[in-house]
Parts: sequence; C-alpha cells; structure tokens
Amino acid sequence: MTLMKAAQVSYPGGKFELVEREIPNPGRGQVRIKVEACGICHSDSAVKEGYVPGLSYPRIPGHEIAGYIDAVGEDVTSWKEGQRVGVGWNAGHCLECEACRRGDFVNCEKALTCGISYDGGYAEYMVAPQEALALIPEQLTSVEAAPLLCAGITTFNALRNSGARAGDVVAIQGIGGLGHLAIQFANKMGFKTVALSRGQDKETLAKEFGAHTYIDTSVQEIGEALGKLGAKIILATAPNSKAISGLVDGLGDNGKLLIVAATGEPVEVNPAVLLAGRKSVQGWNSGTSIDSEDTLNFSVQTGTRPMIETFSLEQVNEAYEKMMNGQTRFRAVIKF
Repeated sequence: MTLMKAAQVSYPGGKFELVEREIPNPGRGQVRIKVEACGICHSDSAVKEGYVPGLSYPRIPGHEIAGYIDAVGEDVTSWKEGQRVGVGWNAGHCLECEACRRGDFVNCEKALTCGISYDGGYAEYMVAPQEALALIPEQLTSVEAAPLLCAGITTFNALRNSGARAGDVVAIQGIGGLGHLAIQFANKMGFKTVALSRGQDKETLAKEFGAHTYIDTSVQEIGEALGKLGAKIILATAPNSKAISGLVDGLGDNGKLLIVAATGEPVEVNPAVLLAGRKSVQGWNSGTSIDSEDTLNFSVQTGTRPMIETFSLEQVNEAYEKMMNGQTRFRAVIKF
C-alpha cells in the first residue's frame, strides 16, 4: 500500500487533521492528479463547519487544485499523463438533466463539487472526472494558477457575461481575495474601473491593481459618489450583506448589481429603486472547466496574477484561520 499525506475534516466543526491515506486510483472516466498547489477558499468552510446537508465525513476539502496528471483511468480520451491541469469548484455533471441537455452544466441537477462531492486538493493526490479538468498554460506556476480556478474564474466569468461593454463604468466592491482579481480583470477588459472599499489606505493598492477611481465608502455615500458616474455594473465581492444592500443606490439607469460573494444574511433591496431606473440584481456562480481555461489564458495574456501567501500542508489550520479572519493578502495557497 502506497500512502499520501492529506488534511481531512472528520466531523462538522472539527479541525483539519493531518493523516496518511492510501493513494487513490482513477476509475472509469477519471484521472489522478499529483497536486502541486491548492488554494484555501472561504467556501471550504462549507465542509469544515458542516454547512452541506448529508455530507459524509471524513472529507478532504479543496477546490483550487493545480498539478499534473500521473494516472489515467479507462475511457479517458482527451487527457494523458504528464499534462498540467487544474480543477475548480464545478467539477462534474450528469449530461442527462434538462440543464445539461441545454449545455448549462453549472446548473446541472446532479452537479459535482470538488472537495464536497468527492475528496479535494488538501492532499498530495486526488482523483477527478475528466470533464472537470482545465489545462494550465506553461506560463503560470501551479501556485499562481490555483486561486484562478475559483476566485479567478468567478470574477472573470461574471464580468465577461455581465453585459458591460468596453468603456462602461464597472465598480468592484471589496479589495480582497475576489476583489483584487476583479479589479485587474475589469481594467484589462476595457471597463472604466472603480474600486469601492473602506479606508483611504487602500487607494494606492486599488490603483496598482488597475482601478481608475477609488471611493472610500467610510466617508462617501455610495449612491451619491457612484451615481454621478452612472455605473453599468457593480460587482459585489465582499460577503457583507449590509454593504451589498447599499450598492443598488450607486447603479446608473439599466445598471446591474452582480453578486458573487456568498453571504449568510439576506440582502435588502428597495423595489422602487429598481423600478426607477430599470435596474437589476443577479447572482453568478463560477463556471465550467472550459471557463477556467479561458480565465487562465486571459490571465496569461494580460499579466493578471493573484497576490498569494503560501503555506505547507502542515500549516493548514493556521492558513485557514488567517483566511477566514481576513488576515491573508490576498489568497492562501497550500504548496506541496
């Protein structure tokens, strides 16, 4: 029996336990990945804290996985050993439900989520279905690629499907793990990019990422400050329901509040504000493996990169706590 190191959660609310497990073998239609890097995402709290009904434990989390294929199962036709690949949040679909039949794989009724439906990347090896794989360009290191497979694709895919066109005003709420990438993407897509955050000390950093304008929301009222600019899109990346609720006031006519931040509390919106300017609110949830490839390739083409703090697998509890407390600038990544 050949063993690997992994960090697992044995029960809801438990700490990560460092264990040795048998290296898994790929089944039909699956590949095995030698993990080189795995991002630590806020969504991993769904596994650690037990927010997913019916989730079986122990479970190895992790859905920002970068590495290379070291074994291929039967009937895998599109991939081969040695290829550098990544796996993100959306990591498998049934091809049978109505959503799949329409090509809307993200909304598959039986969609698989890496690190939830099956063990993820907090381990030296993991197994994934072939449809979950994204090819990693050689210009990206595995550490750079990992956060782009969740934080990157979420913001990139939301912006490119938002309906905004080059030259439109696009505001990014928050300069954190998602926001610092969203600002870069918005700038590279040709949008007039506005960064929204609390504190004047963040202005320099926001403009280094590519913001043309910075609004300190602790001293300026969103509606007044943004209303003059006529925001076509406001992308909400910081999980603060109260702050997100106030963003609608900053939309221009026909503007859209696009939410990618998963908050645990309701967002309150005054229907009269929506009706007055034909404004709207929409959620966006990641994308498929080909969307991940698009994200990675766009990042290479434009020089977009995540800011990263790396940790060893043995530091996983420390890394998780720093991420949850907002002490990581800006993405935490386990480096194997």
